[in-house]
Amino acid sequence: MVASREVHPDVPVFGQWVEDAVVAVGFSTVGAIVAHRFPPRNPIGWLFCALGLVAAVLLFCGEYAAYSLLARPGSLPGGEAMAWISSWLWVAHSGLFAFLGLLFPDGRLPTPRWRPFAWLVGAAILAGSIAMAFSPGPVDGLGSIRNPLGIGGVPNFSGPVEVIVFALTFAAATSLLVRLRGASGVEQQQIKWFAYAAAVLACGAFVSYVVSDVVDAWWLRWEVGFVATVVGLAGLPVALGIAILKYRLHDIDLIINLTLVYGILTAILAGVFEVMVVSLQHVLLVLTHEEDSQLAYFVTALVMAALFEPLKRRIDAFVERRLLQSDDGDGDPSETGATEPVD
Repeated sequence: MVASREVHPDVPVFGQWVEDAVVAVGFSTVGAIVAHRFPPRNPIGWLFCALGLVAAVLLFCGEYAAYSLLARPGSLPGGEAMAWISSWLWVAHSGLFAFLGLLFPDGRLPTPRWRPFAWLVGAAILAGSIAMAFSPGPVDGLGSIRNPLGIGGVPNFSGPVEVIVFALTFAAATSLLVRLRGASGVEQQQIKWFAYAAAVLACGAFVSYVVSDVVDAWWLRWEVGFVATVVGLAGLPVALGIAILKYRLHDIDLIINLTLVYGILTAILAGVFEVMVVSLQHVLLVLTHEEDSQLAYFVTALVMAALFEPLKRRIDAFVERRLLQSDDGDGDPSETGATEPVD
């Protein structure tokens, strides 16, 4: 994305790339570490993995479509197919957040009375995905790219689907309040952390996708709603991490280590990539009089590959030595009422 913006500054990147990148990194990291440690009946860990995976696929499809259809039309095959996937996959992604609110933290619905609502969410997500898959007009987040399978004469369902999906997700999040009233001890604290991050996300999404459209104020979407949404998305896996750290659901040390190591590593490599590509492009322009030389990207990729492992080792050692504090005071999980993880 950095390279695309540098070489093609007039071509838009995928509109939701920040949100999807945050979800892909945050949820995948936490989910991959804790999923197998939950009891088999509790799908929360795998739900985190699914959220991260779908976000990554959505981001890839959107960027692929933008590059192949706008930046360099015809340079890559399947651009329209990727745009089509982007047109509806966001609905399924939002549905996963609804089920996360319904099932956290024990993997079960708050009460049997919520079962019809869970079926309603599933049906609405399926219907919304189908509606968006064949809805005509521009694909949300992809500028002028239109849905290649949009049916002419059919109204664009983007607005109604967004409202319905948000309303169902918000209603699902209220199930946390139902749990909170009947919870005690560890579960109550877990729900409080999760509910706080979910509330920030819900408020941000409401301002971004509902209020800003109703009052026709784009600044409200980007300067208020966008910031709150990103903070909420980043806060959800962090809130789970805090619950793990404080209330002994699972071993959090490895999660913290991986998050810090790969976060710092990604930032460093992104900076190196930007500097090297720009510098090599200028040098090759002088030597070969060719703009946007692919050789610059090839050389940069080789350098990044060579730097990855040495940098990772040094950052890992720095994190262990300077940022993480070992704590041998392991309490008894039975004293807190926490569920013992499956190893």
